[in-house]
Amino acid sequence: MAEDKKKAGPLDGAVMTAEGLSFKGVIMNPVVESCTGCERIVELESVSYCPSYAKPAQKWIRGICNFATHVKGTLDKQGKAKVNPLKASKRAARGR
Repeated sequence: MAEDKKKAGPLDGAVMTAEGLSFKGVIMNPVVESCTGCERIVELESVSYCPSYAKPAQKWIRGICNFATHVKGTLDKQGKAKVNPLKASKRAARGR
């Protein structure tokens, strides 16, 4: 009986329409070149899609996609993590 139950995939129930791939009423756009290597990519009918976000190109406009599994965070030029300037000024005022 356990073999009869099939694990649902991330885009199960998606339908190819004239506009593109439709999933739960949303038209999914194919992934962009920046997404290559991400573990989330699902291939349907020889086209790759991101199940996490419908328009992957917009996630890369302002920098790194927050869903990307193949990109690591970067440090600033001095090799330190970026600190919120408001928090830093409050810490300096308290003497920490």
